[in-house]
Amino acid sequence: MIDQVASIGKWTLEKCSQVGRAGHFLYLALPLGWDLGPALHRVVKQVYNLGVLSLIIVLVAGLFVGMVLALQGYNILVGYGSEEALGQMVALSLLREFGPVVTALLFAGRAGSALTAEIGLMKTTDQLSAMEIMGVDPMRRIMAPRLWAGFIALPMLAMLFNLVGIYGGALVAVDVLGVYEGSYWANMQSAVDVQDDLLNGLVKAFVFGLVVTWIAVYHGWNSEPTSEGISRATTMTVVQGSLAVLGLDFVLTAVMLGGF
Repeated sequence: MIDQVASIGKWTLEKCSQVGRAGHFLYLALPLGWDLGPALHRVVKQVYNLGVLSLIIVLVAGLFVGMVLALQGYNILVGYGSEEALGQMVALSLLREFGPVVTALLFAGRAGSALTAEIGLMKTTDQLSAMEIMGVDPMRRIMAPRLWAGFIALPMLAMLFNLVGIYGGALVAVDVLGVYEGSYWANMQSAVDVQDDLLNGLVKAFVFGLVVTWIAVYHGWNSEPTSEGISRATTMTVVQGSLAVLGLDFVLTAVMLGGF
């Protein structure tokens, strides 16, 4: 019994220590430095690497999620004679939940894993150590631009996901299922609130972008300098990033709806 309590305590202390190290890492990695011109250029480059290169999978996923929402929603609403509210259901589902959450999960799988592998490879090939020898801070040169780029890129991807999803839902609802087009867009317009729906969804996307990118660069920075170490770090990024998105989604939703 004593050994079990001791092992639980040891595990708890290790996890608290990891959280503390990750927080200290974020504190060191966030500042871009005083030379904002080159720093912003590096941020823009990383926005392209993380955002633009993830655009195709996000747009395709948004299209099919919107189409599936329209199909499922129509089958539910038609039983109550409320199929005219289909546009409202599709828009609110995408703006509040599916847009930020699915985009963040895709972002963790595509961009997060790439970030971890890239930084882990730089560590394995001693590029980070070489920067420190030359007097270049790898936190500001490598980590900070990637953190800010993820914070910026994911909300933009989420907005595009929502936009494509809404039009994908309209494609199925209006052209396939025969829902009146005017009702689809009018009910959507009257139901969507800028603050409660659009801005809350963007807040989620900003939080998810920061957390997923933070997890990715942290695991890359702390990965073992071997091929197996990089593989484990990449896997941990996808798993922990996805779980963090789902957990934070519940907390943020509860706070936004006044549950806490």
